[in-house]
Amino acid sequence: MAELKNIVFERDQNVATITLNRPPLNVLNIEMMKEINSVLEDLKDDRKLKVVIFRAEGKAFSAGVDVSDHTEEKAEEMIHVFHQIFFLMTKIKAPTIALVNGKALGGGCELATFCDITLASDESKFGQPEIKVGVFAPIAAVMFPRFMNLKKAMELNLTGETMDAHEAKNIGLVNAVFPTDKFDEEVKGYIEKLTMNSSVVLQLTKQAIYEALGSEYHIGVAKAENIYLNILMKTHDANEGLKAFLEKRKPVWRNE
Repeated sequence: MAELKNIVFERDQNVATITLNRPPLNVLNIEMMKEINSVLEDLKDDRKLKVVIFRAEGKAFSAGVDVSDHTEEKAEEMIHVFHQIFFLMTKIKAPTIALVNGKALGGGCELATFCDITLASDESKFGQPEIKVGVFAPIAAVMFPRFMNLKKAMELNLTGETMDAHEAKNIGLVNAVFPTDKFDEEVKGYIEKLTMNSSVVLQLTKQAIYEALGSEYHIGVAKAENIYLNILMKTHDANEGLKAFLEKRKPVWRNE
């Protein structure tokens, strides 16, 4: 793993946390994005992880990619390094969670909403303002139509307007909105609902969802069935969970 100057990485047993640490706005420059990629590269094959959390120091989750890195001489490197983040996130086997307490704009919005689960405080803002400086957001252009109806995806990408956390939740970009003064407490409880489960079952459930995504019904079910019968049911924890239920006790996960 590369030396980390712009982010903080912490590992607490089965929970990995990446903290954006360029306050106050956590603007993503090339160096910072390379650090994120270095951490994700180390995590992508980790079978013991239950969740990977993205959070931030300062008053914003992230105000986006540094505009100075959009210049003609830097644009190609910037876009490749930035998009590598999302490629690596697709390889992360554990669920990814973004904790947004403040503004998530531009590349910051893409990062936050690309996560499997996005939790926001009620003072958070989301938006893709790239159009206002003469460019567009490739990840948002590809992913927003998958999260919401096409007309709303067009509106957000073409106007560059921001929205509050409640609207983001209503259109499918955010899972839950919590009061700012109780944000840390609420997200802790939400995350505990995930981490009480087996890491191997969490990861295989995520795999089944994504492998079936976009498939015709019978193909999607066949993919999920294959994971269920040929992978899941050969794990210790699937059998332990079923046995514990029948014996009316709490399961003892081995995360394998």
